[in-house]
Amino acid sequence: MSNATLYTTPGCPQCMVTEIALEKNGVQYDVVDLATNAEALERVKAMGYMQAPVIETDDDHWSGFQPDKIAALAKAGV
Repeated sequence: MSNATLYTTPGCPQCMVTEIALEKNGVQYDVVDLATNAEALERVKAMGYMQAPVIETDDDHWSGFQPDKIAALAKAGV
């Protein structure tokens, strides 16, 4: 994966602010809707997450809006 993946659900406030922060920081990312992608939902559950958003990169993943981690992605040039 050359960029980040943002796993979201419809109407998720933390998903929306995470996406805004990714855009603002210039982070390249793909969006995957967990409501319409059963395979992605199983992947997120296998990582141990039960809430959105989930961010996944080559070497990290986390859940929730975490501006410090988003800033670190931007600094790393993701």
